Amino acid sequence: MPVKNRIAQMHDEITAWRHDFHTHPELMFDTHRTAARVADLLGDFGCDEVATGIGRIGVVGVIRGKTDSSGRVIGLRADMDALPIAEQTGVDYASQTPGKMHACGHDGHMAMLLGAAKYLAETRNFDGTAVVIFQPAEEGGGGGREMVQDGLMERFGIQEVYGMHNLPGLPAGQFGIRPGPIMAATDEFEIIVTGRGGHAAKPHEGVDTTLVAAHMVIALQSIASRNIDPLKQVVVSVCTFRTDTEAHNVIPQNVRLRGTVRTMDAGVQALVETRLKDIVTGTAQTFGARADIRYRAGYPATVNAPDQTEFAASVARMVAGSVDDDIAPTMGAEDFSYMLNERPGAYIFTGNGDSAAWHTPDYNFNDDAIPAGASYWVGIIEQRMPV
Repeated sequence: MPVKNRIAQMHDEITAWRHDFHTHPELMFDTHRTAARVADLLGDFGCDEVATGIGRIGVVGVIRGKTDSSGRVIGLRADMDALPIAEQTGVDYASQTPGKMHACGHDGHMAMLLGAAKYLAETRNFDGTAVVIFQPAEEGGGGGREMVQDGLMERFGIQEVYGMHNLPGLPAGQFGIRPGPIMAATDEFEIIVTGRGGHAAKPHEGVDTTLVAAHMVIALQSIASRNIDPLKQVVVSVCTFRTDTEAHNVIPQNVRLRGTVRTMDAGVQALVETRLKDIVTGTAQTFGARADIRYRAGYPATVNAPDQTEFAASVARMVAGSVDDDIAPTMGAEDFSYMLNERPGAYIFTGNGDSAAWHTPDYNFNDDAIPAGASYWVGIIEQRMPV
């Protein structure tokens, strides 16, 4: 099953949808135009059901096969939201909304799944039901969680669920996947260090919060180097360090630190949180300061089920001829994880060629990736639910 001929014929049409989404980016849950456009297209394709407002503004299309002797229901998911970045690609379909752009390829993800939906609605060459899921707010809003909590799996009877994301650096038309964790859990922390401010010429009369916070930044790096098994993945990054004064001769009363924790294992995730709090509290006490810690668990790790991963790799291999079925995991995060926590499934990367990195102003989805990506989606349905 190489690239479907019909998908190849639809390439220009699918590309036009992608460019339209790219020109009109929307953020988080404010994807009203995008969701309406998706719903209209699904209706035009002849989907058996088009549901809107799932998880606030998500869209779901239901396509029933020629037969349904198996009773199997497979979900395919794409994300819809853009990013608050000013575009610098110079393409003629660039964002028309200042400060917003599709800098992660969600426009391409939607277009590929729409192409597959049109094909499946035309042919219906499968035994069961395909559910195409268009999710808002992947970029930090937890739209996947919102759709799950809104009864996505139960309402549509989804038994397995599959996701896809483009990957810069992997050749267009190629795929990469692995069983188990493929993307990290992402937690956030904020630390407010309170001491006793004063004149910089008399540091002995105060409690220097800059010094205390600096020790915290260094000590927190010992979590990865000394507390976690070296064979397990963890990142602890302090990303902002802000004092409440910018004067060159004032010891600040307060310092605020913010950062992120990335892990692949729930046990490691829990240990990092405990050690971070212990280190911060202990360091503050050592210097006579106080530390207030706000720790927020974010997206869980994206974990591929073994059986579904093996199946997804076989479909990708049929489309592309080969697949990297042991691709290195990434410490980036994905809220498709919430769907995988509810149903077995698999998340796969498809190549975006030699493009700019995600979340940069010169990133652009590679339209050459469309035929393989859309054909992969069709293959998931036709191969998992053969007539």
